Amino acid sequence: MQATASYLSSTEFWDDEDLIFLCEKQDIRDFQVNFVPVFYYLAFTLSVLGNGLILVILVKYEKLKTVTNIFILNLVISDLLFTFSLPFWAFYLSSEWIFKNIMCKMINAIFFIGFYSSIMFLTVMTIEQYLMIVQHFSVTITRKPPYAALTCMIVWIVSVLVTIPEFIFSGIKDSEQGLLCDKDVKTHVWNLIASFQQIVLFFLVPLAIVSYCYIRIIQTLFKHQVRRKDKVLKQVFIIVVVFFLCWTPYNVVVFLDTLNYSQASSSQKCDSALDFVRNISENIAYFHCCMNSLCFTFVGTKFRQHLSNLLK
Repeated sequence: MQATASYLSSTEFWDDEDLIFLCEKQDIRDFQVNFVPVFYYLAFTLSVLGNGLILVILVKYEKLKTVTNIFILNLVISDLLFTFSLPFWAFYLSSEWIFKNIMCKMINAIFFIGFYSSIMFLTVMTIEQYLMIVQHFSVTITRKPPYAALTCMIVWIVSVLVTIPEFIFSGIKDSEQGLLCDKDVKTHVWNLIASFQQIVLFFLVPLAIVSYCYIRIIQTLFKHQVRRKDKVLKQVFIIVVVFFLCWTPYNVVVFLDTLNYSQASSSQKCDSALDFVRNISENIAYFHCCMNSLCFTFVGTKFRQHLSNLLK
């Protein structure tokens, strides 16, 4: 799990020439032990309830043969997959890693598969709306269920492939605080590659695609003076906006942390302020796993109607 396990050690020593800098991180450790696990359990509970409701509504009231619903179903599965890892990290932060080495690898893989696939599904859903409204491909092959199923399959395959290094390098190791579940990499090259992959491929590129698609969609709606608001478009748009609001602070911190690590001296790398900002931005980003269901429930009129019928 990126950036979390590395702070379990409360004290680290940095050797810079003939000086030894004592890097105290007890405040970070206390913050992780007392606050972060509670936040993870809360996010897990809300995500299971919210995404579970959406899953029931999709199966009970909606036709899963439509393109949009196929994408929504896979997005919900992606969020639930991400959510499944949170209780393990919560218990880990409050104690130590008590599970086996293979579980450390699997939980890391599940975490990143859910993370990467969620980003790609949100991007794909935006492109699908762009093709339907701007390019008028509503009747072509891009709007047929086989196309959606193939697209979802590609997304899952790509998510698994980019997560293979996380599975390989993750493992348990001994420390003063007990067993850690962390990356076992002898060189820092992989950490730089992983940061580049996350920031560029899974943040900046999706952000550029989504921004372009919605700019063109807005231009098309104004050009043709369309008064009827597309409810599905509004729903997907809010989901995407919420996603980037949740993940932008975290990616900015990852970028600053990478610069700090590669350019700063050893004493400057012990930056407790950056550690706190990183932890807070991580919590905001991980809370996103329960936000999609809230958007579906309170923004989509159709989902609110289904939810009302379900509660009755």
